[in-house]
Amino acid sequence: MSDASAPGGHRLGSPAYRRITVALFLAGLATFALLYSTQPILPTLASYYGVSAAQSAWTVSFATVGLGLSLLVAGPASEVVGRTPLMFASLFSSAVVAVACGLVDSWPVLLALRAVQGVTLAGLPAVAMAYVADEVHRADSARAAGLYISGTALGGMSGRLITGFLADLFGWRAALVGIGGVGLACAVGVFALLPRSRRFRPAPASLRHLWGSTRGLAGDPAMLALFGIAFTSMGAFVGVFNALAFRLEAPPYGLSVGVAGLVFLTYALGSVGSARAGRAAGRWGHRAVEPVAVLVMLAGLLVTLATPLWLVVAGVAVMTLGFFAAHGVASGWVATRASIGVGATGQASSLYLFCYYLGSSLFGSLAGQAWTAARWPGVVALAAGLVAVSLALSLVLRRIPRLPEPTR
Repeated sequence: MSDASAPGGHRLGSPAYRRITVALFLAGLATFALLYSTQPILPTLASYYGVSAAQSAWTVSFATVGLGLSLLVAGPASEVVGRTPLMFASLFSSAVVAVACGLVDSWPVLLALRAVQGVTLAGLPAVAMAYVADEVHRADSARAAGLYISGTALGGMSGRLITGFLADLFGWRAALVGIGGVGLACAVGVFALLPRSRRFRPAPASLRHLWGSTRGLAGDPAMLALFGIAFTSMGAFVGVFNALAFRLEAPPYGLSVGVAGLVFLTYALGSVGSARAGRAAGRWGHRAVEPVAVLVMLAGLLVTLATPLWLVVAGVAVMTLGFFAAHGVASGWVATRASIGVGATGQASSLYLFCYYLGSSLFGSLAGQAWTAARWPGVVALAAGLVAVSLALSLVLRRIPRLPEPTR
């Protein structure tokens, strides 16, 4: 049945399901393209503004901190006001702020605008998985979640590639304005395609209800383990990519900004990995797929210790595939478990992503210090320790009992 008002929600193969997956793909693409648009030009920004490598990474960290803190508000707010209004407002306003980032000529103002952009972006990731849990049949939700995460992977890739390419040709300002235009085009597509919520039921607008759902989520050991995976795996992933530009532009490689940015083509594998991991989770279960994905991420990370450029790129590709597979499974798992248990899927997804971006902000900056202190081996040591924690948590999850399915 394709009608969202029917029991279970939209099914795979229905016209509405196809519109949802395309719209969420575009939404994920826009969000990550905008969020990480400054990452490939960190050395350029460091040189232009006369700041250190670690300070240049603040353009990423300020955005992720703003996003992470705003998720704590956006998720619970979506339980009251609805999913789609927040998603649309988030995408359109974030594109406007992106354009403004390319027009300023002050380091403090640029950092402030990146923090504001993090705030405006929060409405989309806070709600996307909750929207899937609301509107898509549970049997097909893991696949839909995987496609959304594949959009975030391609967004991360295209944002970095477009920024690096435009920066090489026209300078970093034109690059940031251009990526704002990409975000605006995606926002229009999402607004036109995404079906409005039909199964959403608003929660009471009360602190008592919010406290009750928060206690329920915090009391679930599986949720805590999934939040820990978000914190550590994302911290490792962003830390590696923050330091990667400095490695590739330094001897013995000496690559230009645009050529170094081509390494972000590996995000295409992340897109494939998350989509396939979503299908695998739908077939074999989240518990079976998550540890394998984390192990793949760790293996790729260790390969980057090699010196030949092709091995470095291959290692980054494998790491990216493993990360997006792990993230796609874990984020979909959070929304599914919340919908079966305490409810508050928007709040659950927001808490997951708060931990995700907190890890990004904290360890993304620490990776710059690791690079300064010990170059690439220091970055890998930091990231490998974080991924090892993710692996341990994924194994703990296998021992936590499943929640009983609700009776209809």
